[in-house]
Amino acid sequence: MNRIFKLPDLGEGLTEAEIVEWHVKIGDEIQVDQPLVAVETAKAIVDIPSPHQGRIGKLYGETGDFIQVDDPLVEFETKGAQPPPERREDTGTVVGKVEAGKEIVRETATRVGQAPAGIKATPAVRALAHRLDVDLSIVTPTGADSMITAADIQRVAKILAEVGPLEPLRGVRRAMARTMASAHGEVVPVTVNDDADIQAWRPEEDITLRLIRAIVTACQAEPALNAWYDSHAIGRRVLKKIDLGIAVDTSDGLFVPVLRDAGSRDPHDLRQGLNAIKQGVRERKLPPEELRGYTFTLSNFGPFGGRYANPVVVPPTVAILGAGRTREAVVPIQGKLEIHRLLPLSLTFDHRAVTGGEAARFLMVAIEDLEKTS
Repeated sequence: MNRIFKLPDLGEGLTEAEIVEWHVKIGDEIQVDQPLVAVETAKAIVDIPSPHQGRIGKLYGETGDFIQVDDPLVEFETKGAQPPPERREDTGTVVGKVEAGKEIVRETATRVGQAPAGIKATPAVRALAHRLDVDLSIVTPTGADSMITAADIQRVAKILAEVGPLEPLRGVRRAMARTMASAHGEVVPVTVNDDADIQAWRPEEDITLRLIRAIVTACQAEPALNAWYDSHAIGRRVLKKIDLGIAVDTSDGLFVPVLRDAGSRDPHDLRQGLNAIKQGVRERKLPPEELRGYTFTLSNFGPFGGRYANPVVVPPTVAILGAGRTREAVVPIQGKLEIHRLLPLSLTFDHRAVTGGEAARFLMVAIEDLEKTS
């Protein structure tokens, strides 16, 4: 008999996976737990093992295709009786004879979208936009009463043809787009900015380690920022252990590996841990569990440029600290002007779970720790 293996639920509420590489081909004889396919989801590449022994009869998808959870992935040819067909509930699909109408229907303008003025186009124009793959929301209407015309659709289609086809986001960038959109739609973000005077630092000071220490110190002083917020229950979990998400930029997109229990590790151990997770990101060998479960996030974007930012808080966390590019500036010291090195900081917090006072006190504690000599 033939068995269909469907894409299993890979956890974390994921609904799809991208095929990266097939480890088998049609006609191969395989064993249970032998790797079938490598898929990418949630910023990690995962090998899916075979649940059956037998011959590969069919592969549902090619490299680069997206497969939905519970959709067919592999068909196995095995010996034995054919199982009974799976029963499916009636989904209300229309079947049978469809009568043809003879009545002439007059076209009227149809409003599309949620804007107050709406987007107006006749069904024929909408059909043309669909055929030419033009999004009505990006078309500037030139017809009477802000009506989108066929000429408008053709003009935009010509422009799109000149700039080239749309590039679908894949892998890490696809996950990043969804995560950012979800965060934007849920979080109530507020950002506060300030500078830490780091003139007293030694020349060889490790900025990342100092930022981690400052975050740990601030979380201990204001635990409300080391928390997870549940928007459905309207509640929070204030966490004792600090699992720090470290934003890592790559050509494939943004990764946030986790530096576990940052509050109980010495500087040497933290540096080894940082090196290990960054290497894992570069080689794409970091296991999925090392990319989730962080309680606070650090984004040290200073080496790339920029002074301040509005870092994005990703639920269920409630805060993220961004560090910009250091600079020299004139500062007043005991009535005199001196040139000191400053580190700009941007703290974004979810105002549903964190008060402005808690965030400000957190930032002041972090700055106080950063301004120490060592």
